[in-house]
Amino acid sequence: MTSTLRNFFASLWSRPDPVLGQAAVAGELLVAKIRLGLASTLLLIPLIDTLFFPYEPKEAIVGLTLTSGTFLLSVVVYLLISREFNPSWLSFASSSFDVTLVSSALALFLVLNEPHTAVNSKVVFEGYFLAIASTSLRYDKRVCITAGLLAFSEYLAIVYFAATHWDLNSPAYAPDPYGVFGWSAQISRLIILLTASVLSFSLVARSQKLLQLATKDPLTGLFTRGYVDDRFAVELSRARRYGKALTIAVIDADRFKSLNDTHGHLAGDIALRKIGALLHDTFRQSDTAGRYGGEEFVVILPETDVAAAQQKLESLRESVASSPIALGTRAEKIQMTISAGLATFPQDGENAAELFALADERMFQAKREGRNRVVAGSEAVLS
Repeated sequence: MTSTLRNFFASLWSRPDPVLGQAAVAGELLVAKIRLGLASTLLLIPLIDTLFFPYEPKEAIVGLTLTSGTFLLSVVVYLLISREFNPSWLSFASSSFDVTLVSSALALFLVLNEPHTAVNSKVVFEGYFLAIASTSLRYDKRVCITAGLLAFSEYLAIVYFAATHWDLNSPAYAPDPYGVFGWSAQISRLIILLTASVLSFSLVARSQKLLQLATKDPLTGLFTRGYVDDRFAVELSRARRYGKALTIAVIDADRFKSLNDTHGHLAGDIALRKIGALLHDTFRQSDTAGRYGGEEFVVILPETDVAAAQQKLESLRESVASSPIALGTRAEKIQMTISAGLATFPQDGENAAELFALADERMFQAKREGRNRVVAGSEAVLS
């Protein structure tokens, strides 16, 4: 039971898929543009009031200060994101900023001695839903949870402060255009905030599930070629940005055509599933193992130099060679081997095409040299 709960909460707080992470960058930029547009519009209101209608100087100054700060922060966030500044904490910070911006606007009414507007606002409160909905564009369940809980706690704090510092149902406020205060209505608002957060979370979780279904090879359970290509581009960009090593391995099952011709395609499928299982068990969760087509596999190893990658591939080669494969219900067993070629960024190439071509050529060199081996380093040169 404890293990089940631990796994459940771990899944709630799991990191997003790196490919979805790339989509999240575009989503973050879209949110930044919308935020900047809204902040610009909001800035005009107190600015016009201050310049042309200076009847309430206190309110105008407070409003101008708040909207100016919001505008400046929105500009800074937009400039950072548009210049590809996207650290892991930025989505948390920007979504928290959006939620707190709405809370600040409600809290401003408390400062202006308008508590009913703060707790019964029919315009500003809806801003929470915009902030919560935009979290789904980050494709990160953790951001959805953080923003939802923050909106819940900040609004609860505003309502509690208003209820304990003002007699909100005093006749002195009658007739108040925002209505009387009631905890039942406020609890309903809090429940709606949590519901909106659950919906946003569910949308992101569903996106991740659909990505998994669309990118998994049904035979081996490994990633498909399209996903491997996308992931390789993501990891190569990251390696280039942070100056990290990145190795790609191209793997091919030896004499696979002969296996199919001798034992049939069902036996070939069994062998591919076995190799896929060994690939899954050999590499880290941060590595990406995929079936590239037919009997060919590709593994992407982030932050892994050629020596460490070769050691892992040798371990895989030995596991495959020493694992007899039972052919269905028959007692017959076969022995499979693999050949692999490696290429490492940056010494072997600067772009995906160069690295894959070199790894592929080294795999064929392993075939030419007798199969059941791993070729890495400068042992092969593209013709």
